Amino acid sequence: MTPEGTFKFEVIACIAGRGFGVRREDMKKLLLATRGKVFTIKTIDCLVDCSRLKEFKTR
Repeated sequence: MTPEGTFKFEVIACIAGRGFGVRREDMKKLLLATRGKVFTIKTIDCLVDCSRLKEFKTR
C-alpha cells in the first residue's frame, strides 16, 4: 500500500462459463482476492467505470 492508504495496483478478474455458479467457495475466494472486481460477459461493459481504469479514460 502507498502512504495514502491506497494500493498501487488493482486486481481484476474476467470470467466466463458455468463453473463458478457451482463452485461457490472458489467464487468467494475470487471476490475476496479482487475486492469484488469480477466481471462476466454480461458485466464487462462496466469494467472501466467500476475500476481504476476510468482514470485513463480520455472521453
